[in-house]
Amino acid sequence: VQLQASGGGLAQAGGSLRLSCAASEGTVRQYSMGWFRQAPGKEREFVAAISWSGGSPIYADSVKGRFTMSRDNAKNMVALQMNNLKPEDTAVYYCGATKTVRSNYANGDAYYYWGQGTQVTVSS
Repeated sequence: VQLQASGGGLAQAGGSLRLSCAASEGTVRQYSMGWFRQAPGKEREFVAAISWSGGSPIYADSVKGRFTMSRDNAKNMVALQMNNLKPEDTAVYYCGATKTVRSNYANGDAYYYWGQGTQVTVSS
């Protein structure tokens, strides 16, 4: 599976961006999908994940109530709607595909495939 992340860019604090992750080869339908981010000088951080069937997503506490993850298996893609952005959301965002259990979604090592990353920059 080859994943392509897009939708990053520059936003002001309080603004919104919508990230997408589509499979250019293969299908994401049988995978649970996650979003992670990595800021300069920091470790990769879990953001959100959703099961292959599209059940209730889980979120990192830092984004809960501001970010919404969804998936459209018919379009072979997932999305991350980011509202009320903060400067600390600035990072490269990566989507990944996994078959791990829900309790392990935040473990990046459990993901088989990754997209190339898309930069999100939030100015204050």
